[in-house]
Amino acid sequence: VTGCGVAIEDLFRRAGFPDGLFRTLLIRSEGVEAILNDPRIAAATLTGSTEAGRAVASAAGSNVKKTVLELGGSDPYLILEDADLERAAEACATGRLLNSGQSCIAAKRLVVVEPVLEEFQRHLVRAMKAHKVGDPLAEDSDIGPLARADLRDDLHAQVTTSVERGAKLLLGGQTPEGPGAFYPPTILANVQKGMPAYDDEVFGPVVAVIAARDEEDAISIANDTTYGLGAAVFTRDVARGEKIAAERLDAGSCFVNAFVKSDPRLPFGGVKASGYGRELSELGIREFAYAKTVYIA
Repeated sequence: VTGCGVAIEDLFRRAGFPDGLFRTLLIRSEGVEAILNDPRIAAATLTGSTEAGRAVASAAGSNVKKTVLELGGSDPYLILEDADLERAAEACATGRLLNSGQSCIAAKRLVVVEPVLEEFQRHLVRAMKAHKVGDPLAEDSDIGPLARADLRDDLHAQVTTSVERGAKLLLGGQTPEGPGAFYPPTILANVQKGMPAYDDEVFGPVVAVIAARDEEDAISIANDTTYGLGAAVFTRDVARGEKIAAERLDAGSCFVNAFVKSDPRLPFGGVKASGYGRELSELGIREFAYAKTVYIA
């Protein structure tokens, strides 16, 4: 992200814009509040953790400044009894493992109705196994390391605690030896409330499989989270999936028969502890503009 910011600043400079029109500040988090307190700063947008969002919202709010917050997520994917299970498993695996699973909109909780649970899990194991861990610069690697070793340790602790509380490892779950903060594709089954894999955001290549009795139970489980960033529904009945996505799921972006992803043409953002406001599209531009009324008598 920092590299992108530096590159964008260079593009502004090369395009001939005045110096300072676009600035990338390489600062520590402790310096953010001072920037938000500066009267020259009119608004702020943050992509980060819910805890960071609370801090930014508090600092900006004390100065009556607009904020847009895109925070954490624990995206549920509903697998219904009429879904194309092989296609759903492949989409869930890809949606979970992009960027080594370090994505706010990754597929984190797979809520599967019981009649197709066992078959779906077999497809999911095959789909996850197909992704190779290795050097992110190598053409044959799909999954690179996590950002830091301590984050890998936190992730493994979430997996270990979930297993201790009754989750079942279907794949992975072991910290590899050697350099680099690598972690293998991991599937946790029999995940239930009270486990980190159910309750918390899991930031890495670990996916939780949660059994549901039926569609209504699946929707209830999907919404049983403080987060509300993305969600997906897999069903051959597109009208059924659209109705669930549009009317029943508490999330800012709901996809049918595909993993959740952002698109510059579409508004992106969450509800609940996943933040507020929208990025991208016309709505994203309007977040940092204001409507002015001019009355002429």
